[in-house]
Amino acid sequence: MSTTAPILRALTEEARKAIQRDERMIEHVPYRVGRERRVALIGGEYRSIERRETSALPTNELYLLDMGDKLNVSREHFQIEQEQGGSYVLTDRGSACGTIVDDQPVGGQDHGGRFPLRNGSTIRVGTSSSPYLFEFVIPESG
Repeated sequence: MSTTAPILRALTEEARKAIQRDERMIEHVPYRVGRERRVALIGGEYRSIERRETSALPTNELYLLDMGDKLNVSREHFQIEQEQGGSYVLTDRGSACGTIVDDQPVGGQDHGGRFPLRNGSTIRVGTSSSPYLFEFVIPESG
């Protein structure tokens, strides 16, 4: 197992807003990502139109705010896992829109799927037009 925690780095302004910062450290695996709430532009203001029940047990380590008109992020979208040899893999958790890793579609239509991650891999949450784009970074130890 790697001793240096990988990072999800936002590559777009929408991704930064969705995670409410520039990057998130992946402190443990599996690291699950999904939608916290959905907002819509109503009367010139963004308003929450759907929110996770606060009394419900968390199903994700990272909750993204989906601020698009078209839904891209499922409640249980993907997770990052570390395999025995130390390499990482992204598993789509049966999301509706799928995940795109290094321009390769993974999952979608509620089917799920797996794809290996490497340092610098790009992760687009949702369809090819989704604004939620991240980079998977494995910092150099030392």
